[in-house]
Amino acid sequence: MSIISAAEFIKDRFYFVTFKTEEKPKSNTLTHYFSIDEDLVYESFFCDFGPLNLAMLYHYCCKVNKKLKSTALLKKRIMHYTSCNKQKRVNAAFLAASYAILYLDYTPKKAYDVLRVNNFEPFIEFRDASLGVPYNISLMDCLSAVKKAHDLGFFDFENFDFLEYEHYERVENGDLNWIVPNKFIGFCGPHNKSKIDNGYPLHSPETYFSYFRRHNVTTIIRLNKKVYDANKFINAGFDHKDLYFIDGSTPSDRILRQFIEICEKTDGAVAVHCKAGLGRTGSLIGCYIMKHYKFTARETVAWIRLCRPGSIIGHQQEWLESKQEQMWRAGEEHRRTKRLEGPIKHTVGIYSFNNKTPEEFRQVSLSDNVSGISKKVDTMKLNDREENVAETEENGEGLTQGDRLNRIKAQRRQTRSFATVLNNDRKLFQSRVVTILEPSSVLKAGKILNSRVKAPTTSGTKVVAKRTTVTNEAQMEAVSCRRMSQRKVTIVSSPHINGNTSELIKSNNTKSATKKGKNPDWNVAANNTNFTASNSNTSESNTDKKTEIRVIKRGKRSLNLEKDKISPRSVKVLRRSHPLNANESKIKITVQFVSKTSKTP
Repeated sequence: MSIISAAEFIKDRFYFVTFKTEEKPKSNTLTHYFSIDEDLVYESFFCDFGPLNLAMLYHYCCKVNKKLKSTALLKKRIMHYTSCNKQKRVNAAFLAASYAILYLDYTPKKAYDVLRVNNFEPFIEFRDASLGVPYNISLMDCLSAVKKAHDLGFFDFENFDFLEYEHYERVENGDLNWIVPNKFIGFCGPHNKSKIDNGYPLHSPETYFSYFRRHNVTTIIRLNKKVYDANKFINAGFDHKDLYFIDGSTPSDRILRQFIEICEKTDGAVAVHCKAGLGRTGSLIGCYIMKHYKFTARETVAWIRLCRPGSIIGHQQEWLESKQEQMWRAGEEHRRTKRLEGPIKHTVGIYSFNNKTPEEFRQVSLSDNVSGISKKVDTMKLNDREENVAETEENGEGLTQGDRLNRIKAQRRQTRSFATVLNNDRKLFQSRVVTILEPSSVLKAGKILNSRVKAPTTSGTKVVAKRTTVTNEAQMEAVSCRRMSQRKVTIVSSPHINGNTSELIKSNNTKSATKKGKNPDWNVAANNTNFTASNSNTSESNTDKKTEIRVIKRGKRSLNLEKDKISPRSVKVLRRSHPLNANESKIKITVQFVSKTSKTP
């Protein structure tokens, strides 16, 4: 294959290569090839094509780290390859160089120089989300933004909740993004009532109350015309400010001064929106970043677009560059007044797990927090007169820049093209809680109790069974009846129950789980709904006592193990629990769903 360029980031180990053709190279005993061109794809508004957002950079870094640590690839060279497509090539180069900056301690200049070695074709520049004259930022601008933001604690991939990022950036879930830790959120402008308008989900102010409160957002700044009643935010305990200027334009010096004063006086975070939350929103937040963190204008544009793609459009970027020196001087004066040696470094970055309470940890469902809110506003008209007037007053045209951007976002409600890449990462969040109420209870294959996430359907997913509390037998019976009402139940009897400590024997004449040479304390084996457990400490008394064991039958599956030999899943014991005693009626085990054909680790 003909090579356009080859960059070596780790000697004899990690490379970035560009091929002239679209043909996919095959890995061999010495080299492992991989590409992200079809997995991590930028979603454009108009002519823009990058850079790829912060969550995609996170997934790329995880992917490379996993390959470098893989025992199967220890003696192989890892080749990240891309095609000669100019847009895909520069996005891939951005990911590879950013990885070197974050994990290999490269400077932006060193990483960029490595990319230029033996490079016979220069990298194109990223452009803004418009159709007119392009306003560009270079690959070097983006690398510098990543380095500076990381050094100032804007983000930390060791403590980064990519699920939260990807959930709330979607228009149906709020269309919001964090830009500066604990200080700025950019989001799409709310409407009086939550509804669907030409395929685009519109959210009422109530939609954001719960999220804003959890993340200490105290002030909302509106930059567009009045489309909702500001008293909704005010009555909910938030401060609300209006700093209107025309869609697609730049703010006056008076508005810029007011914006910075409001943000500096606010102790909590500030949520800023215009119509789409991209152009006007990004421009004003960018000025604050230049003043307080001394980013260059182009680094500011690059960082905001990494957090919220499509931000700062057209001549707004040129205006931001014209304000760079002014903001730097104001920043120096501010730090001198506050006796600060330099820009503030954050200890917790955006989308950090540390910002979450235990209740919301690993839970990203905006709809759960606002269920029932829509009922409170059902009496409102679908098209408020104030709303219609505001939409046409922006610049006298039928559609403004924000309207067009919102309509494009509405087309992105389908599943992301890189969803398959995230499958392995999402397994980290698929833990479950299982309650075993009595020794005679049978573990239910594929149905995990007390869980907020759907049951795993792929092999290799770990499931943790934990002890939970049942206060009395009535509650236990209620839970059991509720489960039985949803499934067909078959009752079988077993004579092998001895008091509080029991030996569970699998029905249908299946083989016992206890095998020669294995630890006899606890052995659990299961196929779908058939489980076996044995306890060597079981007493010999009350051998004639019979107890009905409820065996849950999933759908139309047969309970006969002989008829269900080819099962998609089985359960293997990963860790044994303490043997049951006379006073303990609950057990704690850890199980793992694995394929029957796969080998047990």
